[in-house]
Amino acid sequence: MKRIAPHKIQELQRKVFDWYALHKRDLPWRRTKDPYLILLSEVMLQQTQVSRVVPKYLAFIKKFPTVGALARGRKATILRLWSGLGYNSRALRLRELAKIVVRDHAGRFPTSEEALGALPGIGPYTLRAVQIFAWNRNVAAIDTNIRRILIREFKVASSASERDLQALALSCLPRGKSRVWHNALMDYGALLITSRVTRIRPLTRRSRFKDSRRYYRGQIVKSLLAQKTTSLDALRAAYPAASHDLATIVAALVREGVLREQNGLLQI
Repeated sequence: MKRIAPHKIQELQRKVFDWYALHKRDLPWRRTKDPYLILLSEVMLQQTQVSRVVPKYLAFIKKFPTVGALARGRKATILRLWSGLGYNSRALRLRELAKIVVRDHAGRFPTSEEALGALPGIGPYTLRAVQIFAWNRNVAAIDTNIRRILIREFKVASSASERDLQALALSCLPRGKSRVWHNALMDYGALLITSRVTRIRPLTRRSRFKDSRRYYRGQIVKSLLAQKTTSLDALRAAYPAASHDLATIVAALVREGVLREQNGLLQI
């Protein structure tokens, strides 16, 4: 990838910061520097719209305001509060992470990149995001909005490698302003430089939720939160037109620890 001239980077920084000063979103996770709350928001925002996440985030932190509270949380309560976000196993992995932080780190998130990255469920993007929004570290993270901005502003090929885009994102980072820069970029991409405007497609497209595997996973968990127990036959009767094999979905939920199966009955 060709080197971008410094004045071009400065032009982008000025343009984004000027726009952000007038149009920034007031989101609840931007009012904290607590790595637990930052991590929670990042996990909730994965493949879920911001408007759907805000009320779920606020309800969740009201019940589990600290990493210690989540570590002590009951599975059914956690899943009930997570219902509607999908990927229920992520909520349980967060609880396992919370238990490790309490047990091995005295309830405080490790601040070294190596120790933070060793926690379960923290991938490369999330690792960078927590460092940025909790500690304002000079690292660069690329979500779908930031990727689109880099491609549009610097006329980069949409097939550019993750490594090249990561290097470009880091070169654009105004040192000491990582937190506000990434918030500004995300809003700039989400509200102004959208995929509809640019016609730049994301690497992964959000599939139709209704009738998806994710949909049936959520419905099964929601059903069990309401009635405590059910069976595979009862689920098949409830969803006779399901386009996915319910036995396979149930087996995955059991394997992930979301459900338990005993004597043919399923429960949380």
